[in-house]
Amino acid sequence: MKIKISSLTDGAYEYRFEDDVKKLDLEQPFVGKYITKVNLSKYLNQIILEASTTVGAEFECDRCVKIYSAQIESRYKMVYLHDQPEGDDDSVDVTYLTKDADKIDITDDVRDYLLLAVPIKKLCKEDCKGLCPRCGKNLNDGQCSCKPEEVDARWKPLLELKNKLN
Repeated sequence: MKIKISSLTDGAYEYRFEDDVKKLDLEQPFVGKYITKVNLSKYLNQIILEASTTVGAEFECDRCVKIYSAQIESRYKMVYLHDQPEGDDDSVDVTYLTKDADKIDITDDVRDYLLLAVPIKKLCKEDCKGLCPRCGKNLNDGQCSCKPEEVDARWKPLLELKNKLN
């Protein structure tokens, strides 16, 4: 995803990129096509780029191990400056361009921000009940026939307190 900047005059521009996720070197869990929308504002010595990307993904639920589909969305903002500062500036959201730079390639940034957008806890639904630890039945499909375990007598006061709070 390259944006030609050499012929741009000051102002606002919009771009849209759509292609297969394999073009971003992304594999599972990402599937299908990605769509990236870019808003670019060019000023005298700087370019402000805001990008949002959506892509489909297939995950395995961490609680019930069911495969489910989800939309992953990522957004980021980057500032491109034409003048390198005197000191050593390692700002994450600022990229310095050479005077003769004529393109901005956002492919790596889009890929990196999509990877960061993958949820740590993958749930098919927010209230997923998971699997029974004894028989392995998916509790989202109904209650299992396992009998509740006998609670250790030392924990009964804590269990009673919990029941009072609920």
